[in-house]
Amino acid sequence: MNPLWTSAEIAVATGGSANADFECNGVAFDSREIGPDDLFFAMKGEQADGHRFVAQAFASGASGAVVSTPVDGPHVLVPDTMRALEQLGMASRARVDATVIGVTGSAGKTGTKEALYAALERCKPGKAHRSVKSYNNHVGVPLSLSRMPRATEYGVFEMGMNHAGELAALTRFVRPHVAIVTTIAPAHIEHFGSEEGIADAKGEIFEGLEPEGVAIIPFDNRHYARLRAKAEQHAARIISFGFGEGADVRCIDHLASTNGGSLVTAQLPGAMLQFELSQPGDHWVSNSLAVLAAVQAAGADLAVAGLALADLGGLKGRGARHRLKVAGGEALLIDESYNANPASMAATLAGLGNASAARRIAVLGAMKELGGQSAAFHAALRDPVEAAKVDWLLLVGEEMVPLAKALAGDVAWAGKFAHCASVADASEQLCSDLRGGDAILIKGSNSVGLSAVVEALLGGGD
Repeated sequence: MNPLWTSAEIAVATGGSANADFECNGVAFDSREIGPDDLFFAMKGEQADGHRFVAQAFASGASGAVVSTPVDGPHVLVPDTMRALEQLGMASRARVDATVIGVTGSAGKTGTKEALYAALERCKPGKAHRSVKSYNNHVGVPLSLSRMPRATEYGVFEMGMNHAGELAALTRFVRPHVAIVTTIAPAHIEHFGSEEGIADAKGEIFEGLEPEGVAIIPFDNRHYARLRAKAEQHAARIISFGFGEGADVRCIDHLASTNGGSLVTAQLPGAMLQFELSQPGDHWVSNSLAVLAAVQAAGADLAVAGLALADLGGLKGRGARHRLKVAGGEALLIDESYNANPASMAATLAGLGNASAARRIAVLGAMKELGGQSAAFHAALRDPVEAAKVDWLLLVGEEMVPLAKALAGDVAWAGKFAHCASVADASEQLCSDLRGGDAILIKGSNSVGLSAVVEALLGGGD
């Protein structure tokens, strides 16, 4: 079996010099994630210098390291380890004969990336590769590229951004054959000033498309025309997806399935597919259409992809569902604690509203990076909360004050909500009164820390 990298290949890719021969089968820059035969990148950051952890990496089984200062042990010496990681990622991308797909969007990009990987892995077992977790930034993307095996036939890479120009740089590393924008919504809007600015920044993904590349864009989004105009500058073909008549990949019909997901009928260019989707909610139906568009564009098997969509499991912090043993039976926990913006809040609250439950509970944390529009966006959550028929609402974070004030003035909400002083307070209140038949949604921006509430609940059952 060929190694992922040899020291000689690393030296050539990075312009560095190796002090010994070694081989590696993995790449990491966090010494805590090092396993046997991994390559450790000693990165210099604002808070820490990875060179301090080289010995720990070797003790954990690293076969070699990339360093900018000589160390004891097998290593490749380079001027700049961050630049070396980028160069290794680009060398990995250049050496594979794979169909590469890039995914971005204001919401749904991690779930879409995982679903697309599952579909392609089902089509070609052992031949698909994707970025793990949410490794979608200036460090995560080259790291994910550098981990791509030589024999990869499908590569799926998530790309994110907080500022204009960031995605343009990332997409030139990835050089996708197919580029997906899941949706445009006011995430990180404080850095852009408007949704139009976000659409322009997300559209940068098309700038890295390979010749004859395909752009996949959301037909129902109000920025569709803006995205399409950008895609036309770089893509040989544009595929739209959505519910509206005129979408190239269109949901003809969908209804709730017995497993809590959806039964979907989709029309594609030259094909019709009926499939079961394990994940609940209209937003997931939309994500699945983007997945099918990419599968078809990549020349993979649509029917096999449909089977994979039926078997998708929930992602930690991004829709994972757990059954909790509580007084009087079981409760459903929906873990959406990793991220939040107005669009994803509305979508997941709608999913809670569709859940079969005796009582619906929502623990909502602040949505970050909304700038001067933050108060308005948080206050506007009242509509999706009420549409979901939430019976008990716990709010966490100073940004939730506008929503709390709006509800406090409505007698119909008396005794049905609380603005909690902390995550610990929310956890204590929630855990003190759970009953059989409850459905609990926990959602907020990752920095709020609502994952602690999830962990507290899972400590009592799964």
